[in-house]
Amino acid sequence: MTLHALRPPRALPHPVAILAALLVCGVAPVWFVAEAFWPGAVLAVLGLTLAAVADRAAARAGAETHSGAGSTAEAAAATGPDAGVVSVSPHTPGLSAPRSASLLRDLSLIVIGLSIVRTISLAAALDNGSMVRFTLALGGAVAVPYLVSRYVYRDRATGFPWRGGGRWGWFHWGWLASVLVLGWVLLPWYFISSGVYQNWPEVTTPDLIARLFIGVGAVGIWDELFFICTVFAVLLRHFPVWAANVLQAIVFVSFLWELGYRSWGPLLTIPFALVQGIIFLRTRSLGYVVAVHLLFDAVVFAVLVFAHNPGMVNVFLTAR
Repeated sequence: MTLHALRPPRALPHPVAILAALLVCGVAPVWFVAEAFWPGAVLAVLGLTLAAVADRAAARAGAETHSGAGSTAEAAAATGPDAGVVSVSPHTPGLSAPRSASLLRDLSLIVIGLSIVRTISLAAALDNGSMVRFTLALGGAVAVPYLVSRYVYRDRATGFPWRGGGRWGWFHWGWLASVLVLGWVLLPWYFISSGVYQNWPEVTTPDLIARLFIGVGAVGIWDELFFICTVFAVLLRHFPVWAANVLQAIVFVSFLWELGYRSWGPLLTIPFALVQGIIFLRTRSLGYVVAVHLLFDAVVFAVLVFAHNPGMVNVFLTAR
């Protein structure tokens, strides 16, 4: 299944499936906010175990439905105009059928990605070693679930639809402009009044400023590759849009917390994560949600540089 072909269910699945997803997504705040590894690992194991139970229950229900439908079809065939004609179902041995989505397989992709991210500290740092570690860990958190889904599970649960649903219209350009305005108003107030800008290294030289620019932009792109195209995408295979979006936001916001968006940062990052999910569903374009994120991050970068260099010209009305 590709991301363009996603058809999220309208109703919530079995409560066991809901609990499984909550436990797996709950690993993120335990690991990245509480910074407690073993409790998070226990949640992951419990969540995957419940996902296996939910898959078995769904398979039994599907088999019963198929059996009942098959009996009805056989009775109709025996008396109807096609009596004596043998029909072949996609379940017939030797024939291939599209592989149905598995909650266990899909939630395991989230656990794999989170586990890889958890191998490093997410504290912002600009030295060579830290930038290499970030590149390997964050890159692996996207690449490994993608490769496992495609070549091990063979169901293509994740993907990266860069161009999406056509040319940008007035909505697209208008929202990009709105992002710049909102960022310019809200971000200086947040970073400076709360003091969270100190969670990022001081950038007082051209070299450090260039490294900060690269780092902020790279992490912004990764956010969309992982939280939208991996976490959100696999959740949409099992849950209604609103539920999948809330679950991915839990993971998204937890990561941003450890990265440095603390204090009252969740009042900004929660709406941002939810809106990014909605925009992706409307545009089906990874390129667009990345553009939105990079514009927001451009303001973040400018605010961080100004906050660490207060002698610079202040172009932010709310930088107090």
